[in-house]
Formats: sequence, C-alpha cells, structure tokens
Amino acid sequence: MKNCLTIAGSDCSAGAGIQADIKAMSACGVYAMSVITSVVAENTSRVVSVYDLPGEVIKQQIDAVFEDISVDGVKIGMIKSPSIMQAVAEKLKQYSPCNVVADPVMSAKDGCALMAETALDVLKNEIIPACTLLTPNIPEAELIAQMKIDSQKDMMLSAKKIYAMGCGAVLVKGGHYGGMPIDILYDGNGFYKYSSPRINTKNTHGTGCTLSSAITAFLAKGNSIQQSVLLGKRYVYNAIKNSLEIGKGHGPLHHFYDYYSMKGFE
Repeated sequence: MKNCLTIAGSDCSAGAGIQADIKAMSACGVYAMSVITSVVAENTSRVVSVYDLPGEVIKQQIDAVFEDISVDGVKIGMIKSPSIMQAVAEKLKQYSPCNVVADPVMSAKDGCALMAETALDVLKNEIIPACTLLTPNIPEAELIAQMKIDSQKDMMLSAKKIYAMGCGAVLVKGGHYGGMPIDILYDGNGFYKYSSPRINTKNTHGTGCTLSSAITAFLAKGNSIQQSVLLGKRYVYNAIKNSLEIGKGHGPLHHFYDYYSMKGFE
C-alpha cells in the first residue's frame, strides 16, 4: 500500500480539511497520514475561529512522519500564514517528496479568509516551485496569476502564468462558472480539458480538499498527472452525486459512497 501525507487545517465538522483529506485518500486506496497546520472551528454554515499552530510544531509533525514512514505523495491544503508556509517549504526542501499536490485554500465557502494576504508572495516563491501540481479554483487563480478570468481562454492563460512560477502542472478548476463546469490542466506541453455534468446540490463542502487528496492518492499509486486528474474528478463527481444531507448549510460529500453501496449500508 502507498502512503500519503496531508498537510492542512482541520475541520471539526469533518467535511473539509484534514478530515476530508484522510477520508478521500483512504477511499482511493492509500494509507493516509496528517500534519495539522491550523485548528479550525467550523461547520457546514460558517467558520467560527482559526488557531494557527506554531511553525516549530508543524515541522516536528512533518519530521515525525518522514523519519519513520515512506511518503509516496503529499497534499498541501490550508497553510494560512507566511510563517506556516515557510515551515512547510523548509521541510519540503529537506525531504524532497515526490507527488506534491497543493490546493491553495484562500477562503471558506462563507467567504472567511483562510490565507493571509501577506502569504501570497511566499506561496509563489516557496510553495509553488515545490509542487508537482497546483489546483486553484478561478478566484484563487486570479489572485495568483494577477489577472481577471472570464473565459476558458483566460483560464488557459492563468494556468500558463502559474506554471511559469515553477510547478510541474496546474489544474484551474472552473466550477465557479455556471453551466457545464470545465477544469483545465496545463503541464507545460499542452492543455487537457475535463468536464462533467453539474449536480444540482448545495452539498459541496470540502470539494476542493477532496479532489486534491484523491489526485495525490492516484499519483502515489503510479498514475500520470492526466490520468490522476481524470480518476480524481470521477471519484469527486460520485461523492457529490451521493452527498450527505448533514448540517444546516453546505453538507459534505459522501467519501465512502462506493463502500457503503457495496456493503448495503444505504
């Protein structure tokens, strides 16, 4: 079995963050480990508070994993402040893990900021160059590429701009547009488009966390970036299609829909 590590913030309602990452990685057939960067008090409706862990504690967690267990893939999620980013970047340089997927979590569904404005430069200079794949949504890609995105052509241009910052590939997610959502992958050689029907549900809490974690798992298992994105998107589509009516806001995806169906739990 391959081993994957997620470095991200927590979500006590378990729909996003570390908890969603562990579920997604496990469902996609790898052993999931975690390093918590921030403790987030949130539910399906709102973020209540965020407590950032000290950089030294984050580095100690990463050391504890790498000194004992082989790591086949790393997913990076919420790394809120410059000090947290620098701590993570330091350890990425030290251990040089393969298959690093970063989901630049900048805000929650309720609009609460989950990345400090001062952290953007560190993200560009320290984290992005260490990534095999970056998976920004359109608002995130706009901030990173410093441009407005109004079309697929703009998505492609933003992907090229972000790729030039040093990562191996960029997946710009188009779910913020109406109609058929289209994601565009750029790997330096060409563009690849992925689309799937939009599912009429409000229960999409943790979609970005889940997709990046699934892609990390499939990369760790030896798939190409293009194939890993395809498999990851297929998994997320079914997890949304079978999403759970939990909470008063945006409910979570059903990460173990396939297992529950197979075992007759539904």
